[in-house]
Amino acid sequence: MPSRVVRVRSDEGVAAQSLREGIAQIQSEMHVSAEFPPEVEKAAAAAAANPRLPELDRTDIPFVTIDPASAMDLDQALHLERNGDGYRVFYAIADLAAFITPGDPVDVEANRRGETLYGADSKIPLHPKVISEDAGSLLPDQVRPALLWTIDVDKTGDGTKVEVERALVKSRAKLNYDDVQKSIDDGDADEVFGLLKEVGELRIEREAARGGVSLPLPEQEIDIEGDQWHLEFRAQHPVEQWNAQISLLTGMAAASLMVYARVGLLRTLPPAEPRAVKRLHRTAKALGIDWPAEQEYPEFIRSLDPTQPRHAAMVVACTSLLRGSGYVGFNGELPAQPRHSAIAAEYAHVTAPLRRLVDRYAGEICVALCADQEVPSWVIEKLTEVPETMRDSGRIANQYENAVLNLVEAAVLRPRVGESFDAVVVDIDDKDDHKGDITVQDPAIEATVTSTSGPLPLGEQVSVKLESVDVTSRSIRFVTG
Repeated sequence: MPSRVVRVRSDEGVAAQSLREGIAQIQSEMHVSAEFPPEVEKAAAAAAANPRLPELDRTDIPFVTIDPASAMDLDQALHLERNGDGYRVFYAIADLAAFITPGDPVDVEANRRGETLYGADSKIPLHPKVISEDAGSLLPDQVRPALLWTIDVDKTGDGTKVEVERALVKSRAKLNYDDVQKSIDDGDADEVFGLLKEVGELRIEREAARGGVSLPLPEQEIDIEGDQWHLEFRAQHPVEQWNAQISLLTGMAAASLMVYARVGLLRTLPPAEPRAVKRLHRTAKALGIDWPAEQEYPEFIRSLDPTQPRHAAMVVACTSLLRGSGYVGFNGELPAQPRHSAIAAEYAHVTAPLRRLVDRYAGEICVALCADQEVPSWVIEKLTEVPETMRDSGRIANQYENAVLNLVEAAVLRPRVGESFDAVVVDIDDKDDHKGDITVQDPAIEATVTSTSGPLPLGEQVSVKLESVDVTSRSIRFVTG
């Protein structure tokens, strides 16, 4: 896939209103809605007006948040300091216990939804906005309840000590990735971002040493300007990768607490099947990419440059090794397979409770363990149910996001039926080498293609013709021949 941002030309913009009508149709088909039942909104408003606040006051820590510019559901705020020859990471995570009582209408609805659904500007939140984008969000210059993680990191990047406790915090600024990266590049960034860079890069080195995998996949984004919608591929800024490493550090620290105590909720991914790795070796050979037999696949993946078409196709093929992720709850005995193979360690989701149900439960476990208290019974009772809820909500979230992207792609391409485009073949169907997936760089489209003349050439640039588009069914047909 391309790693550069590709913007559709202005005459290819699609009126936002027509797309919103299409998104409404998707929501109707999937039986999902951004609206909450009246009793849930009422309970959320009452809780937001009367939160249960912790006694500990850590508003002295100069936290900041870094998120996409439009985000209002701010789960995380960070601050870093030097600690001897190492570092101290402060990570504040929104604390929903201040607003939600087990069994209340907000809790019941959140357990039904599982997670926030994202699709263009049509977010379907996990919690009512009065909590998720206001009283519970770590907005700037507002005192907020949080789970305050304090993690000591040594000079090599390894975490050495972790503590989590309830505290009042206050973010000093709501920052976005573009501006923070620019300030770093210009050399005028705040000291905290220099430390974030140091810790982030050390953690990336530790990830490599563990045998962890981070696929360098650019994101396909819908950009809205006025009444026009555009598609673009966007590569991550380095600061996003460093920030993600802080979240990973926290998730690994949370997992270590749970594994030691033999109670928790882990995010898991089984090891890659040897047969799947052998298949990838064959793909690399077909693409003309050298993969020495003695080189482990995490090291091989890190060697890929997704700006090169053949390497981009290889990166897409490598996503097959990351399928099968899930959650597992346990109490008393560790699960048979507790690890997340891509992270190459035990790992837990604890840093996005405004957007993911499981994070609230896992956070409650960790704060109880650090306080040397019993894990609340309402958490223990859900250790089996929450993983099932997250499995179902994850499937719905993927369907929703893909449906919205398919809608936008169809709407953008509708005026261009009959035109030809340059594309790269990034995957081929296992059962039919005349069918596969392509990436079109301009406009930024991912789609399927059918060859009418012979097998598709994996990793090669080809000319494809847009044969048909149906916006109603959100279908696109490309052919090459």
